[in-house]
Amino acid sequence: MQEIDKIVNFAANPILDTNFLSQCQRTLNEKGVLVLHDFLIPAALKAIKREGDENRHLAYYTRSNHNVYLLKPDAGLPDSHPRNRQIVSSKGCITDEEIPQDSALRALYDAPVFRAFLCAVLGEAQLYSYADKLSSINLHYASEGQELGWHFDNSSFAITLLIQKPQAGGVFEYVENLRNADAGDMNFDGVEKLLDKQTEPKKLGIEAGDLVLFRGRNAIHRVTPTEGDTTRMLVVLAYNSQPDISLSESARMTFYGRI
Repeated sequence: MQEIDKIVNFAANPILDTNFLSQCQRTLNEKGVLVLHDFLIPAALKAIKREGDENRHLAYYTRSNHNVYLLKPDAGLPDSHPRNRQIVSSKGCITDEEIPQDSALRALYDAPVFRAFLCAVLGEAQLYSYADKLSSINLHYASEGQELGWHFDNSSFAITLLIQKPQAGGVFEYVENLRNADAGDMNFDGVEKLLDKQTEPKKLGIEAGDLVLFRGRNAIHRVTPTEGDTTRMLVVLAYNSQPDISLSESARMTFYGRI
């Protein structure tokens, strides 16, 4: 197990400092997104990228069509309705069990100080790993033409690390507060305007080594298609607010090709 100070750039991101924590909380609460630049020590970033290159042959690739709500189509509405309009997502992925045991990713994911930082910023009492062996740490690959289509998240937060930025494309775009899921307001009109390119989304500037905390339940978002020969590599660090939760078997088959 690696020491956390050989992974996290504490000089740029003093995650143990109460003032820094408060600042991170305010930013996430006000904007729905927090980007911590240069979060990883360069040597740790280099090692994770090397692991990604070495294990890329293990990736399971998927291409799927879905609507922005990630729900089954509503037969009572036309295909052209924003509730049913089909979006494309495509990527490769290696799962938690394919992340090396001595990886800096695993050491970071399990580090008590990192989880304490996340809990404080996200307002969670405690964070737990997934109970299944696939879902906690995922490394995603997006080669030329691959993308993550517009969608809302089902979970209240997402935590990602960009490992390799492509030559072009691969831009994270979003529109905050486009729906209110808890109130049942799906805002079809607002979604339609976005899909028809009548709304200009915000763009997030992210570089390799940056940590991003994002609240995507009510903020629609996407990653534009990768352009060029450099594959975009992104790590998703997935936690639950409750213990002993597994990703459903159907979701695991869809995302990973196995359970």
